[in-house]
Amino acid sequence: MPMNACFFSHSRHTGTLGCTAAEPFSWIPTMTPSPTRRKSRLKSRGFSLLELLVAMMIIAVLGTLGFSQYRKHSAQARYLKAQDDLKIVAEGLDQYYLKNGHYPDFGSYDAMVDGNSALVKGSLIKTGMSAQDPFGQPYEGKSTRLDYELKCAGDPGNPEDSGPITRTPGQGASSSPVSSPKAGGAPADGGAKK
Repeated sequence: MPMNACFFSHSRHTGTLGCTAAEPFSWIPTMTPSPTRRKSRLKSRGFSLLELLVAMMIIAVLGTLGFSQYRKHSAQARYLKAQDDLKIVAEGLDQYYLKNGHYPDFGSYDAMVDGNSALVKGSLIKTGMSAQDPFGQPYEGKSTRLDYELKCAGDPGNPEDSGPITRTPGQGASSSPVSSPKAGGAPADGGAKK
């Protein structure tokens, strides 16, 4: 199209812009965008509110599921830690029995794990063991020359799956009580009882 092409071809054309009324008609699109162009331009600028809400809901659901699984596994880890603590003390008491032919006399679990106890001094249990379980409750325990009993209350938030733990001299690894070695036999390896 020549430089002086006329964009106005109607009956009242005056020919004032360097063109004549006889030149062909040429159409120029208007400057205001059509509704479909406006929507496509808005889409290219960002997300709609509905899209953001859907994305936030998906993130919230995944976060809730992840957090609940984290809490479940965290509680299981604390329960296993409590079982392990009782096992360490029970094995220390069993080792003491093997060396001396009797258990030490302790009136409480605190006395068993104290730095001055015969179990710690004899290197039968590790030093610095806590007198509280991972759930913040105190361990219970006592021992006499013939036997001992160690207890943990378990998970207070889930007593069905992570109930109380009890360890006595005659418990094996299968968690079933066996007769205790009161008449000179060595104790079996302690197991956890739910």
